[in-house]
Amino acid sequence: MSSTQVAAAQPRMSPRAVGSAAAIITISIWTAFIVIARAMALRSLTPLDIAFCRIAGAALVLLPWGWWTVRRMRAQGDPAPTWLGLSPLPMRLSVTIGLFGGVGYAVLAYSAFVYAPAAHGSVLMPGMLPLSTALVSVWLLGEHLHRGRVVGLAMIFGGAMLVGGASLLKAFEGGNVWRGDLLFVCASSCWAVYAVLCRKYQIPAVAATIAVIVFSVVAFVPVYVLLAATGLVQSHLAQAPWGEILFQAVWQGGGSVVISGIAFTRMIQHFGPVRTTMLTALVPGLSAMGAVLFLGEPLYWNLLAGLALVTLGIVVGVRAQTIKIPDGAPAKAAA
Repeated sequence: MSSTQVAAAQPRMSPRAVGSAAAIITISIWTAFIVIARAMALRSLTPLDIAFCRIAGAALVLLPWGWWTVRRMRAQGDPAPTWLGLSPLPMRLSVTIGLFGGVGYAVLAYSAFVYAPAAHGSVLMPGMLPLSTALVSVWLLGEHLHRGRVVGLAMIFGGAMLVGGASLLKAFEGGNVWRGDLLFVCASSCWAVYAVLCRKYQIPAVAATIAVIVFSVVAFVPVYVLLAATGLVQSHLAQAPWGEILFQAVWQGGGSVVISGIAFTRMIQHFGPVRTTMLTALVPGLSAMGAVLFLGEPLYWNLLAGLALVTLGIVVGVRAQTIKIPDGAPAKAAA
């Protein structure tokens, strides 16, 4: 029997099974990302340390992948411009999406968890993502928002205000939670810009992820190492347990960057962008409940109301299906 016949004889997962598995993986990683990021923010490593571990862990997988991809492109006579022999995208595009989807998102998100609880992150990052993505789409793509989508986005904004508004009021009393909430919103906005740019330029998920890490290695790692070595920024890498550093590199880099990115793309391919967004609406509620169960965080009435309103807003907005998306444009998002 030939190798082709052997391959054909092997059982394969059905598209439905692949899509369902991708959905479970994506939702699980996005939910765990919020809970684990909050838990680790209260331990040895600083936010910049965690961002470094995330980039380093992902680079171990994606830099060789990028080198192999570029070599294959050249072997096939593909004239498309690449960057540094590692990114399959041109320099300008690699830098742009890397700035927003790599360095910007990671630094802002991990810094936010120092000040604000995971329940806030669950509402203000994945919960606010449809709102920030819609606004960026209007700005960069010229898309139009119709009544059903506007109602859903208004509900999302109202839910976010129920969560973040309370901490903003406490800012006058000397509280710091509002800083974390503001950073969460900025992180969500960075990811929205990244997602819309991927849609605008129709960038494949793997190519985009590789380009983000190539830029992050080139732009963030040398600056971080220099500032940490000179004492201009605080770093606890030298004092932190090796187990914690390794966990962050594997989980944040391998799980949050590599695995969830690929799984989300397969999820989009099977369910489509509309049903995918409805499924990821589970993340805010699940992550908030995870923070209560595993971190002992309180779940006040405004958090419950905010979670409910954000989730309902996502469902209402998605069911409207009224944002005009260019034909063939891929949707993208991640943890």
